[in-house]
Amino acid sequence: MQAFYADNFVLPLPPGHRFPMAKYRLLRDRLVNELPAVRMTQAPAATDGELALVHTPGYVDAIAHGCLPAAAQREIGFPWSPGMAERARRSAGATIAAARVAIGAASRKGEGVAANLAGGTHHSYADKGGGFCVFNDAAVAARLMQAEWARQHRHERRPLQVAIVDLDVHQGNGTASIFRGDHSVFTLSLHGQKNFPFRKEASDLDVDLPDGCGDAAYLQALEHALDELERRFEPGLLLFLAGADPYEGDRLGRLALSFDGLEARDRRVFDWAWQRRIPLAFSMAGGYGVNIDETVQVQMNTYRVALEYWKRWNP
Repeated sequence: MQAFYADNFVLPLPPGHRFPMAKYRLLRDRLVNELPAVRMTQAPAATDGELALVHTPGYVDAIAHGCLPAAAQREIGFPWSPGMAERARRSAGATIAAARVAIGAASRKGEGVAANLAGGTHHSYADKGGGFCVFNDAAVAARLMQAEWARQHRHERRPLQVAIVDLDVHQGNGTASIFRGDHSVFTLSLHGQKNFPFRKEASDLDVDLPDGCGDAAYLQALEHALDELERRFEPGLLLFLAGADPYEGDRLGRLALSFDGLEARDRRVFDWAWQRRIPLAFSMAGGYGVNIDETVQVQMNTYRVALEYWKRWNP
């Protein structure tokens, strides 16, 4: 199973910065040592043209050259540097590449499942970033896959239908804003009702969860949400944000899912896509564990489940 990674994912930050940047390298190292069937592939950098499918040219240029207003840079939460700009491009490029592998290029069959070791940057709008999110990787990948699919299926009138299943603990406000009124992309978000962002956008389907929500209530809510997604939409590609931050030990999560509950969550999403033969690309999204090793363990469990389903696609 291909997983896209770049050393750029680990961005040097000022001492005391609250973002757990080390989790990307820790996850990569554990995957290499424990799951050799997950093949690390260099993440490409998204181009200006690819980013411009979603983001305004002025915003893309401002990130490239470090000329965002100070307030806009603070909203992102990372200080600007050439490395920060390159990291944002490769994070988006990794989800693009994973989606291409999952759905298949014109020359070969899709593998059904592929991964981005970073990504899930769902707080990024078309013209601004926020909440540690610079470019919206899922939105850019969705738009680019639609464009590539349209070139390969010129006889089809309907565009590729893309479902974005966002199971980060925080609502995907940027994604919801980008695809508002777009009937070719379905945005589903399960998130903490009282958690960031405090001004939420309207997804196609939002499920607000109370503080302290545990395994049983969460899984029941997910089941109802997937039933509603199937009733209203027929995707040809699924982009899954497999956030580790609903975990009970997360500093910012406020929910109470166990390791087993999160693994059951992942298994349900992968199984839902497999049963319908919908290619799935996933990203890791948020995770801010009090113990960073626990965040990485949640993510490792996601990869173990993903690998099982990749093997079903590729016996």
